[in-house]
Amino acid sequence: MSEKIRIGIIGAGGIFRSRHFPGLAKIGDAEVVAICNRSEESAGAIAREFGLSPRLMSDPHALISSEDVDAVMIGTWPYRHCEYVLASLDAGKHVFVQARMAMNLREARAMYARARETGLVTQICPSPMAMKGDWFIQRLIREGYLGDIYHVYTRSFSGDNCDPDQPLHWRQIDRYSGLNALNMGILVEIVQRWAGQMKSISAHAETFIRTRPLDDGNGTGPVERPDAVHIVGQMENGAQAAFLFSSVARFGTDPQVELYGSQGTLIYKLESDTILGAQAGDSGLSEFAIPDDEAREWTVEQDFVSAIRGGPPGDTTFEAGLKYMAFTEAVFRSVERGGVVHLPLVD
Repeated sequence: MSEKIRIGIIGAGGIFRSRHFPGLAKIGDAEVVAICNRSEESAGAIAREFGLSPRLMSDPHALISSEDVDAVMIGTWPYRHCEYVLASLDAGKHVFVQARMAMNLREARAMYARARETGLVTQICPSPMAMKGDWFIQRLIREGYLGDIYHVYTRSFSGDNCDPDQPLHWRQIDRYSGLNALNMGILVEIVQRWAGQMKSISAHAETFIRTRPLDDGNGTGPVERPDAVHIVGQMENGAQAAFLFSSVARFGTDPQVELYGSQGTLIYKLESDTILGAQAGDSGLSEFAIPDDEAREWTVEQDFVSAIRGGPPGDTTFEAGLKYMAFTEAVFRSVERGGVVHLPLVD
């Protein structure tokens, strides 16, 4: 391996602009050597924006096969994740892929299995939501602040999709997004890290606005992913859980995760990183300050490069992705069948 980790990027979109390029710029032993977008012109515009001088490409498989690329960062929509991850691993490249991991559990399993076979570094982009207080919450739970967990409630109500004249988004199209819906995967990833896995799920989904204008102005198209998903079930630890998601809730409250246990309560308001807590004997909830030494920062790009150098893997591994994709699959099996689905899933 060269002195610097040579990175090729497929699909340099919004998150690369807002997070990954600034993060990579802070790493002295990594460099972007190739960018592949739908056109070389768009790749060149992004390179100039960030003062980079990589090779500009429009063929993802040409980038993957390039001998001067050590690692591939994939920023496409989920419909290309499995294809490009498998090709990259087969070419001996380390892989970083955007969330959500895959279109469905079948793809996620294939990606996880190939990663295990190759032994290469694989990482999924984690959610920035709750990142700041993640370590603090995990410590409180580990030290018994909650006692036995009885209830886990996750709510995310927004009015983002209330306007029926809002154009159809790629996230609302099956062939691009797969089973992924709303911000379900992002929040479930957080809950699984804090409170564990689900044992059984019963879910209902609804699409209230069934057609939307196409982005190019030529007619309308069907909305294929739900506007709302409500899930109830039981966790492996015995806790009852409910996950409530909607993108058509006008003036909806900030998303939050609520954890209620035998000894205490913790509530994390995700947009403001506000943590409220109380234990038996307290008069009510109080706000916690996240300790400076436990305030987790965005180091995702450095985590990936460090893992390639032999360091520990980043938090959102392919194993973690496989677990939230199993949850996603279980939710929509329940929606389809109208009944309870038990985990782990059996094909």
